[in-house]
Amino acid sequence: DFIITTIRNSRSVDEARQWLTGNLATTAEIKTWKGVPSNEPIAKYLPRLKKAIEDLAFSDIQAQAILDLQLRRISALERQKITDEYETIIKLIAGLEEILSNERSLRRVITGELEEVKKDFGDERRTEIVDEGVDLSIEDLIADEDVAITVTNSGYIKRTPITTYSRQGRGGKGRFGAAAKNGDFVEHLFIASTHAYLMIFTDDGMVYKIKVHEVPDAAASARGKAVVNLISIPTDRKLAGVVPVKEFVEGRYVVMVTRKGIIKKTSLADFRNIRTNGINAINIDDGDQLLDVILTDGTKRIFIATHNGLAIRFDEKNARPMGRATRGTRGIDLRPDDYVVSVCAVSSEDTERMLSVSEQGYGKQTPITTYRLQSRGGKGVINMKTTDKTGKVVAVFPVDDESEIMIITQQGKLIRLEAGHIRKTGRSAQGVRLIKTDASDMVTSASLVQAAAEDEVEE
Repeated sequence: DFIITTIRNSRSVDEARQWLTGNLATTAEIKTWKGVPSNEPIAKYLPRLKKAIEDLAFSDIQAQAILDLQLRRISALERQKITDEYETIIKLIAGLEEILSNERSLRRVITGELEEVKKDFGDERRTEIVDEGVDLSIEDLIADEDVAITVTNSGYIKRTPITTYSRQGRGGKGRFGAAAKNGDFVEHLFIASTHAYLMIFTDDGMVYKIKVHEVPDAAASARGKAVVNLISIPTDRKLAGVVPVKEFVEGRYVVMVTRKGIIKKTSLADFRNIRTNGINAINIDDGDQLLDVILTDGTKRIFIATHNGLAIRFDEKNARPMGRATRGTRGIDLRPDDYVVSVCAVSSEDTERMLSVSEQGYGKQTPITTYRLQSRGGKGVINMKTTDKTGKVVAVFPVDDESEIMIITQQGKLIRLEAGHIRKTGRSAQGVRLIKTDASDMVTSASLVQAAAEDEVEE
C-alpha cells in the first residue's frame, strides 16, 4: 500500500523513482497526498511510510522495475501471487546453489538430463563416420547444371546461365545482348553442362580442353574473355572450332576438314587424355590449315563448299575413322586455285537449305536435294555461279526461315539479315544482292547468327 500510494502521488517517473529509493517527499507534501488513511493521524502514518521505504531499500534498477509494472500487478489482488512467485524463485536459487556446491549432486543432474536426451533423441545415427579421407575435386563443389556458352567470331568466349535467355514468342521487343565490337558477333552458341568439357581446335591442328565451369561467367551484355587467355594457345594461332563434350565415348566422331580439302574422322574416345598444352588432332600439310570441326554420330552427310563456287555432299560413312597421329584423306578434289570455305554436317533426310554468300555481297538459298550425293574425294558440283560481278564464295551454311545471318566486309561494314527474305534459287544461279560494296571493299565473312544469345523477346 505504501508503494502504490507513493507512486500514485508522484508527479513524474523521475520523482517516483527518487521517492522509492529513499529520497521521500517532505512532510508538507505527504499531507496533501491522496489515499492517505483518513482514520490515522498523519503524525503516525508518516513514520510508518518512511520506515517501510527505508526497510525495502530499493536500488535504482529495482525502483525502475517496479515502475515498469502495471499497477494491477502490485495491487492487493496480485500481492499473494507475487509473494508466491518470489518464494518459488528463492527456493530455485537455493536448489541451484546446492547443486553447484555439491559435485555429486551436479553429476546426478547431468546424468539425468543426458538420459532424458537419449530417450527423446536416441535413434540410430544417419551419418557414417569413416577414418579414410575423401578425395574431392572442384567438380564435386560445383552444381551440375546447364549453361549457355557463346563464342564470338573473334574468339571471345563466356558462359551465361540459361535462365538469362527466357523463352519468348515472335515479334517481341527484344533486349540488348553482347554488343558488337569491331564487327565481332556471336558465331557459336550451345548449351553445355558445367561438368562438361570444351574441345578447342586451332588452325594448326592442335586441340585443347577446358572445363565448362572454367569459362568466365558473364552477363548477357558482356563480350567475354579471349580464348587465348584461358588456355595455352599461341597468340598467332586462330580458333578453328569449339566442340562441347560431356563424355568421351565410342560411337561419336570428330570430323575435321582443312582449307585444302583434307577430311579426317576420329573417334571421340581418342581425345580422352588431352594435356594442358594440347595434343595433335590432325597432321597438317605445309601450306594448309584446319578450317572447321564438327561432331557427328556416324550417320550424317558431309557438305563441303569451295571458294570457286563448287560443293560436294557425301555420306559420312565414306570417311573411315583414323587415329589422331594421321593426316586424313581427301574430302574434295580441288583445282589448284581453289580452297574450302565451309564444311557442315547435314541430315540424311535432306531437309536443309544451303545459303551461299559471295565476296561482292550476293547470296542465295538452294535446297540440299539439288546437290547430288557423290563419293568422297570427287570434284563436286556447281554451288553458285561466280562472276566478276558476284565475286568468289566466302561462306555456305544451312538455314531455315527463322535463321539470321551476319555479313561483314573488309572495311568493317556489317549487316544482319533474316534468311527467310533471301531468294531461293537453283545451284547455278548468281543470287541477289545482300549488301552493297564499292570497288575497294568486299565481303570477308558470313555466318549464321545464334540469335538466342543476342535477343530476348517478350511474349
